[in-house]
Amino acid sequence: MRIEIWADVVCPWAYIGKRRLDKALAGWDGEPVELVWRPFRIDPTAPVPATSHEGSTEDELLRDLGILGDRDDAEAAQACAVGPAATVPQTPPIAEIAAAEGLGSTWGAAWRASSHDAHRLLALAHRHGGAELQHPLAEAVMKAHFIEGRDISLAETLGQLAADAGFPEAAALLADGAADQQVKELLLIGKARGVATSPTLVVGDRALSGAQSPETVTRFLRDAAGQPHRRLPAEVERLRYADALLDKRDPLGALTLLQPLLTEHGDEPSVQLLAARGYFASAQLGRAAAVLEELVAHAPDDSYARLLLGRTLTRQGRTEEAAVHLALAAAMTPEYAT
Repeated sequence: MRIEIWADVVCPWAYIGKRRLDKALAGWDGEPVELVWRPFRIDPTAPVPATSHEGSTEDELLRDLGILGDRDDAEAAQACAVGPAATVPQTPPIAEIAAAEGLGSTWGAAWRASSHDAHRLLALAHRHGGAELQHPLAEAVMKAHFIEGRDISLAETLGQLAADAGFPEAAALLADGAADQQVKELLLIGKARGVATSPTLVVGDRALSGAQSPETVTRFLRDAAGQPHRRLPAEVERLRYADALLDKRDPLGALTLLQPLLTEHGDEPSVQLLAARGYFASAQLGRAAAVLEELVAHAPDDSYARLLLGRTLTRQGRTEEAAVHLALAAAMTPEYAT
């Protein structure tokens, strides 16, 4: 059973959630488990290494997120939360909760650090050593951030943590930009799958949001283990994720996920139509029109392609051409006339 841990390594609840997951797995007697860490960003605006030492302390960051202080910012608080309904300041203080989970009496990140490169490191760790390397390295990264006061946005920090974990080649890979695109795509996939809280455990089609208790995690895993987990072909999954991003009004994200499919399967009508929707929604009207004209030429009875082509041509000011396609679309599918 694969457990995906969608989390941000600079989210305190992710570290607490990891410890609670470890406790649940220590007593797990079900089917073998594979752990995979996936990226999530609670603070995409965190400064890059050049300016990270001008950032905030952990308490200031948590206050910005609505977890501490007087702000009533439910959406921000839920991005890094103890549970799906965590929309108010937590009690007791998070340092006490961390201490109760065995994370020591000293708690507090020194820097408001960008976690992008740390996510790259974890992606590379899984690629090179699987869960046996990635899971302990996630622990080391979060310990460095929350307990040791180190800046995990710095290349030298990540390189040393990787070397200590038995992954010395990581520093050179990070310097070469390895896994950058992979992390960006995974962030989009998480968004497409509806991941909105760090941490979120995902098994198949089931998800558990927040740093839940070991007992709750165990119940979740037992329920998930009893369900069939059918893995779709990678191309089909990518197409579905791109479609979901369009529904979430992220056409540029959808086009990013579609790019490999356009390269390898660019003549597939389903891929072309999804790309055309992305181009239309992102106001790339010339590209949308070109793809849709090709689709209509090969499938004259595709009423939706004609409708979208008509709307695209209308936005381009080509009203006479648009009228022909809009009329045909309405004739084939009457509801398109409205």
